[in-house]
Amino acid sequence: MNRIPDMIEKRGALVDEMSGLVAKDLAGNLGDEERARFESLDGEVKALDAKINRARKVEEYERRAEATPVSGDPMQRELSRYSVAAAIRGALDGKLTGLEAECHAELSKGRETRGVMIPVAVLLGERRALTTGGSAGALKGTDLLSEAFVDRLRPALVTERLGATVLGGLTGNVDIPRLTGSATASWVVEDGSATRSDQTFDKISLSPKTIAAETQFSRRLMLQSNPTIEGIVRNDLAFMLSAGLDSAAIKGGGANEPTGILSLAGLQTVALGTNGAAPTPDHMADLIALPRIANVTASCAFLTNEKVRKAAMKSKDAQSQYYGVPKFFQSETVAFSNQIPSNLTKGTGTNLSAIIYGAWSDLFIAYWSGVDVLVNPYHQDVASKGGVLVHAFLDADISVRHVESFAAIVDAIA
Repeated sequence: MNRIPDMIEKRGALVDEMSGLVAKDLAGNLGDEERARFESLDGEVKALDAKINRARKVEEYERRAEATPVSGDPMQRELSRYSVAAAIRGALDGKLTGLEAECHAELSKGRETRGVMIPVAVLLGERRALTTGGSAGALKGTDLLSEAFVDRLRPALVTERLGATVLGGLTGNVDIPRLTGSATASWVVEDGSATRSDQTFDKISLSPKTIAAETQFSRRLMLQSNPTIEGIVRNDLAFMLSAGLDSAAIKGGGANEPTGILSLAGLQTVALGTNGAAPTPDHMADLIALPRIANVTASCAFLTNEKVRKAAMKSKDAQSQYYGVPKFFQSETVAFSNQIPSNLTKGTGTNLSAIIYGAWSDLFIAYWSGVDVLVNPYHQDVASKGGVLVHAFLDADISVRHVESFAAIVDAIA
């Protein structure tokens, strides 16, 4: 049983009591016993914060353990030994060996592949930190200042980190039964008959949709460079695929891509104004209430963009005191990513931002097989330069357990 919501609820009650004592203190009516009570409450809140953080760490570890989207004996090995660069070099030379060859053989069973199959966990699991300096051409140099590698600016990838449920190693289309209506009890008169009622069901359907990424490398770089090329290749491929998955989970429009949260039919929303409006803590409370009123009991969190964070930091109460980000979001967990759109429109309002609140464990991210990487040295863009194009293909789909698990604001002026 997940006790995090209970602890958060208890923490909220303690903070409310502390707020009442602060109000009395400001009015000059706080006695010695009440001061002692405040200190006691402060200790309890700090202890609860520590417990909540520990529980969330355990949740994250359990989620990662369940999320590893690979199976089979080779896949159970220490994948930290897996080299993406070696797999690409092997595919280029037609000489795939070692762990990379075993993983390819396992992941290719019963599937059509374009190139070399790389485990999803290698690219989309815990991405390794980049460790080298300079651009791709500079990686052949000596005395690299590896700790100073300057990666490009990237939006934060958050849906899996917030707790999305990952389904891995799938082979065919997946249907997940869903209970939509329960049988009900009724009161009967003496010697009367009970009223019969039935459960109703539907299903969540997941089927593979292909996301593709493409990047270019020098062949000499792949064959001769410092081993730090491994981190760069791994992280760039991982980012391109992860960014596409994150974007689809948030706002995918269906058809060739999955349907994201903001595109769900029946998504609950809190409207701020005819042409949009600035969000307030009261609006956050309204957003929190929607899944709870719909009987969603799982841990929930906010997700929005950096423009909304800026607006929250500048927001003030009636006494011109800054709320601060935690108070603005009602002390709920909040994450920020510029994958959340900030270019929405409503009425005459433009450049409006979205704010999502929901139970992220009710978001399903499904993977089929591994990442299929095709190394192409013959494309006209690279053939004359001796380079290679690397194409990465991943079959995945995204869905939600219940649309009621999420609610959103889509007209925030930030």
